[in-house]
Amino acid sequence: MTPPREAPEPYRFSAVPVFAARTALALAPVIVWLNGTHGAGKTTTSALVQQLIPDSRVFDAEKVGETLMDIKPGLPWTGNFQDWPPWGPLVVETARRVLDYTGGTLVMPMTVLVEQYWREISTGLAEHAIPVRHFVLHADQDTLRRRIEGDTVLGPSPFRLKYLEPYAEAARTWLHGEAEVVDTTHLTPAQAALQIAEAVKG
Repeated sequence: MTPPREAPEPYRFSAVPVFAARTALALAPVIVWLNGTHGAGKTTTSALVQQLIPDSRVFDAEKVGETLMDIKPGLPWTGNFQDWPPWGPLVVETARRVLDYTGGTLVMPMTVLVEQYWREISTGLAEHAIPVRHFVLHADQDTLRRRIEGDTVLGPSPFRLKYLEPYAEAARTWLHGEAEVVDTTHLTPAQAALQIAEAVKG
């Protein structure tokens, strides 16, 4: 009985490089950073963006700050965990490690209004060859104030309100020049998310 013929070598192996290339393309790491003042809608929008971008996950860098805040005895308090020198490098390292493990896209909703801190994070990610799409969810001061004061979940948060002026200053001096600005004044979170997702995928 004649044994079954094996497939020719080119046929047996030609699909492997194509598959590997597609896998590498699908897993190419990227960060979609959603910036903006507290109360701008970053958390809500990031969850919607994640649903629109395949192979994506949400990573809230605030959790890194919360971990630092859990250290006992506490670190010297400055009023903002972003002022602690370990925070920025730990955000970079955590994002890098997660992307090394999963590939794909990390959607990161996090307010960064101090230029030095943004430079540290963006430079650190660039050193690991991780591209960042930096978006700012913007609205005028009156709109932001109305949204914060009308928040039915958190109420009129004094914490959020006190960052309106620092955001306006950052937007005027450096922030809007470093990001793709999404004016949410007349957009729902779903519309803003769609605009961001289309920009990333396009």
